[in-house]
Amino acid sequence: MGGEFEAVGEAVTGGLLARAIEPAAGEAAADGHTHEKNCLNCGTRLEGPYCSACGQKAHIHRSARAFFQDFIAGIMNFEGKFWRTLPMLVWRPGEMTRRYIAGERARFISPVALYLFTVFLMFAVLNLSGTFDPASGSFQNQIKTDIAENQANLAKLEAERKVATAAGRDVAALDRRIAKRKEDIIESQNLLSGKVFRADAADDEAPSWIRPFIENARENPQLVSTKIQDAASKYSWLLIPISVPFLWLLFPFRRRYNTYDHTVFVTYSLSFMMLLVVTGSLLIMIGFTTLASLLFFVPPFHMYRQLKAAYGLGRGSAIWRTTLLVGFAFAAAGMFMAAAVAIGMM
Repeated sequence: MGGEFEAVGEAVTGGLLARAIEPAAGEAAADGHTHEKNCLNCGTRLEGPYCSACGQKAHIHRSARAFFQDFIAGIMNFEGKFWRTLPMLVWRPGEMTRRYIAGERARFISPVALYLFTVFLMFAVLNLSGTFDPASGSFQNQIKTDIAENQANLAKLEAERKVATAAGRDVAALDRRIAKRKEDIIESQNLLSGKVFRADAADDEAPSWIRPFIENARENPQLVSTKIQDAASKYSWLLIPISVPFLWLLFPFRRRYNTYDHTVFVTYSLSFMMLLVVTGSLLIMIGFTTLASLLFFVPPFHMYRQLKAAYGLGRGSAIWRTTLLVGFAFAAAGMFMAAAVAIGMM
């Protein structure tokens, strides 16, 4: 009972303080609504169901039922926008980008909100699938498959070398291929056993500032992998400022397109790519590895459609820009991963 009285006392005190700060704020009536004349957020005189200055609802709810109603309404509002945004993002990304830039904001999820959602979803699925965990079964099974394939190819190459030697042909090229296969097998075996970095004379030649990082990676590769993953998730927003300058290079003399336009384009594009990663990971988890590998060819097609419609380009202009954009995307991804690795190994 004491806690209840204390809660009531706090509520009364809060109401008195609110009344002192915002004299026009009315108490909640029996229906759970307030019936104030001025906006409780900014104090502007109310002339309708919403404040003309800040957009807040004129009458707010002060009941547990109203709280959960607002909670469900927020979810449903996001879900409704999501199912309007997703088909456009997948099949008509350029049109959606153009319409959002032109001012159609209420219909679609904002680029930033969609990006944050897809980042969270992607890392959640990748963690679930064990992609980032060197000790996970799927990770180890993939390495074992690679080792088996390389060993089979090595046996075939050695058989070819015997035939070539018996026939008196030059086997230098075969020797190089055999050596490369053996190196690949050793590297895969080291990765499987946790020896990501080999301890050899190369460590002594490395700069002194990087040797502790190499040592940490050798001793605990799983911890390093986790730290790099955390850095990649926390600093995923860096992909946007890294990518925007590359897109600007595609339109250096078109002043009608500014940084904002490029940023919206990049953010929506990155959101789609992350959804593509999610789809591929789920396909691999259920055993459709071949189908997942085909998704690799989707990004160039998606970039082409988004560029063509968002910037009003002709077919030829969109094709050569898409070709450059694919290369820029790899460069931006490489820069981001290098930053994530550097941060994760600190």
